[in-house]
Amino acid sequence: MAMVFTAYDQSTVIDYLKDQVHDGTVKTDEDTLKKTSYSSNLSGAHGEAIAFIDAESIADVQGVMKAARRFHVPVVTQNKFTSTVVGADAVDGAFILSTAKMNKILELNTDDAYAVVQPGVVNNDLDQAARKHGLFYAPDPASKKMSGIGGNVATNAGGLSGVRYGSTRDNVLGLKVVLANGKVLDLGGKTTKQAFGYDLTQLFVGSEGTLGVIVEITVKLMPLPLGKSLMGLAFFKDMPTLAKATTALRMSGTYPAMLEALDAMTLGAIDQYKGTHYANGDSSALIFRIDSISPEGRDIVKKIMDKYGADPVTLADNEDDQKKVIALRQDMLPAIFTGRNAVMEDMAVPTSKMAELVAYIQQLSDQNDDLQIFTAGHAGDGNLHPTVTWDKDVKEAPASVTLVLRKMFMKALDLGGTISGEHAVGMLKNQWNNVELGENVDWVQHQIKSLFDPMNLLNPKRKIN
Repeated sequence: MAMVFTAYDQSTVIDYLKDQVHDGTVKTDEDTLKKTSYSSNLSGAHGEAIAFIDAESIADVQGVMKAARRFHVPVVTQNKFTSTVVGADAVDGAFILSTAKMNKILELNTDDAYAVVQPGVVNNDLDQAARKHGLFYAPDPASKKMSGIGGNVATNAGGLSGVRYGSTRDNVLGLKVVLANGKVLDLGGKTTKQAFGYDLTQLFVGSEGTLGVIVEITVKLMPLPLGKSLMGLAFFKDMPTLAKATTALRMSGTYPAMLEALDAMTLGAIDQYKGTHYANGDSSALIFRIDSISPEGRDIVKKIMDKYGADPVTLADNEDDQKKVIALRQDMLPAIFTGRNAVMEDMAVPTSKMAELVAYIQQLSDQNDDLQIFTAGHAGDGNLHPTVTWDKDVKEAPASVTLVLRKMFMKALDLGGTISGEHAVGMLKNQWNNVELGENVDWVQHQIKSLFDPMNLLNPKRKIN
């Protein structure tokens, strides 16, 4: 519904907003607002914005916040709009503030191995730019080719290489943030060691637009590994065996850069989608990559595969063969989503508990005839993505979906895990704060929100509720 102003009519608000935005554009046409207000069809998860702002400068962002404060209008920050947790959809009467056009690499320093970028720089574009200088940007979420660095930072995005190189948080050195009051904070810096003051940089990483608007990011780059990499595809008799082999690889000293698991249900879906023959009973697949593999490292990998009965095993050390291996992981999502309604989830447990969680999820799938659950994920850090699916002809999600998700979440927490490993919280999980974090931490989080955003203008109802 449209916002109803009693002290001001809406045209007054929009006119004032336009006066504050000098470099970017303000759009209020129905088509733009509809396209940018929501990404999902979940009832109650989004509202209708009254304006969409394509900011092109820090001054534009400050201007939007000035208008928002004056008229008490909520501000929802968008970047490339790839959130999977309804983290950037509009709330009623909001300004949608897009930083997507703030997309310049401001500095790429090869001597000190860092880059300074605007939030709209696409992850993969930064990585490719760095590779021209013998460096690379390590975080690689599945949305790497389309998501912006700003959104990655706001959600603390993970990715395939997190087991070795960490998530986005581990690769951020500094931030420039516009607060709700319009002031700019310069946080962190360009050094890898910083011990002065409270660590506000990391407070804003993963804050999902609720504390400030990220307008500049300094990230660390890494030198490209020397030598050949080894990529492997190994099949194990079941997920518990795969989990043990994963732990052995992770602790072997070979430093895997990728450890991806696919359960039997997922392999079956890929077979159906691609006409392959990977599925075999309860067998699970592990895709792994080791950068700069040595002859000794290759021997260690083979011994681990033998110890845990992996069969068959494919080891690929040239680019063409590696592309064939990773294609199995890339086929996962279209295989699962094609012809089904689906909700993809995100949770993480200690790696020693991963097999237990997978087994529990399979039980839930077996107990609900109207659902199928496919489980894959980043085995190296215990981050699983169970995808709950149901018949395409059933438009409304069955009640069993909500019940199954709740049971999965509680099981992950019981195992010492989290219900958001890398996809953030958004609207979908914001009621779980006091369950996962406890009432005391939940209280402190709300106090932090109130300190930075006392008028509750920034991305309300997200992250915390």
